[in-house]
Amino acid sequence: MTNAIAARFGFSLLVPVALLAVSLTSAAARAQNRLYTPLPIPDTNEINDKLSERDIPTGDGGFARDYLVDLQDGDQVAIDLTSDNFDTIVTLMAADGSTIAENDDGPDGSTNSLLFARITESGQYIIRVRAFGETGGGEFNLKVTRLRPIDS
Repeated sequence: MTNAIAARFGFSLLVPVALLAVSLTSAAARAQNRLYTPLPIPDTNEINDKLSERDIPTGDGGFARDYLVDLQDGDQVAIDLTSDNFDTIVTLMAADGSTIAENDDGPDGSTNSLLFARITESGQYIIRVRAFGETGGGEFNLKVTRLRPIDS
């Protein structure tokens, strides 16, 4: 009789434990998918957004926000990042996270960033918006322009 009770009691614990394990695994998978997902650049190629301490920590005391853009071989792009709230840095990265190009301060002498790049391989690229050092965050404007040669 004791063995029957123990077997029944063990089985009744096994089902809830298995369900709990499946539930925790599913929750972890959902959290992992949300952990890093660059935001898509809209068709307008322009974003007004806000950099905050809820974004990606850079390790320098600041934070970064990533955007995903599809670029084609031969594209020439200008990436313009402006903010009245923080000293901007814009980085263009390949899908594997390697840096293609980066700009801290634009040619006008301001703390805004203007980056020019020629794309040599079609694919998805990441544009990272971040603040210089610990300069904080705030509202910013990001604009991606595909440059076209003038027809002669």
